[in-house]
Amino acid sequence: MRKVFGVLGGGSWGTALVKILSENCEKINWYVRNQENVDYINKFKCNPNYLSSVSLKMNKIKVCSSIQEVTKKSDILVLAIPSPFLNSEIKKIENMILDKYVFSALKGVVPDSHLVVSEHLNQNYGVPLSNIGIITGPCHAEEVALEKLSYLTVANQDAQIGQFVKKSLQTKFINSKLSNDNFGVEYAAMLKNIYALVAGISNGLGYGDNFQSVLISNSVQEMKKFIKTIYKVKRNINGSEYLGDLLVTSYSSFSRNRTLGNMIGRGYSINSAISEMNMISEGYYATKNAYEIGLENKTKFKIIETAYEILYKGKSPKKCLKDLSEKLN
Repeated sequence: MRKVFGVLGGGSWGTALVKILSENCEKINWYVRNQENVDYINKFKCNPNYLSSVSLKMNKIKVCSSIQEVTKKSDILVLAIPSPFLNSEIKKIENMILDKYVFSALKGVVPDSHLVVSEHLNQNYGVPLSNIGIITGPCHAEEVALEKLSYLTVANQDAQIGQFVKKSLQTKFINSKLSNDNFGVEYAAMLKNIYALVAGISNGLGYGDNFQSVLISNSVQEMKKFIKTIYKVKRNINGSEYLGDLLVTSYSSFSRNRTLGNMIGRGYSINSAISEMNMISEGYYATKNAYEIGLENKTKFKIIETAYEILYKGKSPKKCLKDLSEKLN
């Protein structure tokens, strides 16, 4: 099977994916929105704004500021556009993606619809679920740049294309595996951002490692309950695509969701904390979506509700975490 990848997104994760794919693929199309950045990448073989230390194999990479051109010349699209901007970009190519394989490497929800990416593409653009896949796992772009051993999971319904994507992502510093739990891994990737944000808030408030270990333990239980509520299939919640991704996002200094939470815990307002970060924190948008799903299913999720009260109801982080601490076990 010979398929050409098109990576959509010029941020840190998009850059990391291009680096990974260039280890195995002879040709990669890459959409970077800003033409000045395209020119810089072509000239200096690195991204000026993200993972700038990574030297890219430009003999394999065709970088372009036209999302239509990249889509036209690619068979497999890998979405690495921050979720707040995804819908406006997809609208530009909505008539071109129905016969493409689309793999989402995002870990959040689309704010326009409050849906995870696969549901958004299917319900709003008619992309068949059989053509949609997920790339997930505990894998920070910054560690990919340093070629530190990392793990990715590819989830989709088409075994042949899934195997091809898996092999394309397998390198000396990336271990990849397959899963058929599309919705489960995608919702896990969304939820872990919320739990990492709450972990960050607790850290900013001065809670120690002992409390945070109990918080994460309860988060695993809540994640299992949440995913089972919306999508009942057999899964091992202790797998790297579930628990592993939750752990690295909750504890790593690279985690933007933990960073945002830490700022809120230290007294920043929501708006000032978000504006001070130069990258999108997916957990903020995911919280509203997860909270509403809980209401729809008449099911309580105490950690998600705590995040919602802080982020959307303006309640005191100190009081909310104290209340939560009395409900953990």
